[in-house]
Amino acid sequence: MPTDQATNTKDSVKQKKTSPSMSTQLFLDIAEIKDNLVVLKNGGLRAILQTNSINFNLKSEEEQNSIIYGYQSFLNSLEFPVQIVVQSRKLDVDKYIETVREIGDKHTNILLKEQTGEYCDYILKLVEYADIMEKKFYVVIPFDPYRSRKQSSLSKFMSSISSSDSVDAIKRRHREFEELSKGLTERVNAAIAGLEGCNLRVAQLNTSQLIELFYQIYNPSTSHNEKIDDLDKMDVQGL
Repeated sequence: MPTDQATNTKDSVKQKKTSPSMSTQLFLDIAEIKDNLVVLKNGGLRAILQTNSINFNLKSEEEQNSIIYGYQSFLNSLEFPVQIVVQSRKLDVDKYIETVREIGDKHTNILLKEQTGEYCDYILKLVEYADIMEKKFYVVIPFDPYRSRKQSSLSKFMSSISSSDSVDAIKRRHREFEELSKGLTERVNAAIAGLEGCNLRVAQLNTSQLIELFYQIYNPSTSHNEKIDDLDKMDVQGL
């Protein structure tokens, strides 16, 4: 009997060690994604805003000054930290090509159908060989619980490298979520108003967009070949 228990214990330990998805999730700071927010294991919340870019050099001197003053006003109005992220990734034209091919298949004119197919092949080769990149701009708005702000730098570092996530911590996150989300909403609205003052288009990423973003970040190769088609039909609990 003791031998069987020892064997079962070894098997369970072996299974735990050989579960790559579980071991990866343990060392991520993200506990879940819900209600258009990223929930961290320490209870902190993050909202992510996406903005467009501006070709500053093509603007007139008056427009350039307006943008500079608007950005200066935005920075001066901030009473909380923000993180500005510029992400470069290879241009993904799969959805565009799929749409064009569908249009081409509906053509009754054989010549137009062939030209549409040749155009799609040309675009795919151009993107592949020219290695065309696209840039996306994000602004991360944080809101951490008060208990987390009081932690020392050493405590924050030790908690960041810890892989444990206890049941008590999960329950505490759920209790704090509603109150923290209200505070974060006020920050998001203030940031959006400031960025729009710089003539930027700003939108907060929703839950589906957040999941897709982090899926692409943590799985750069896989995400290029395996797209997330419809997140509403997927079970995304625990992400």
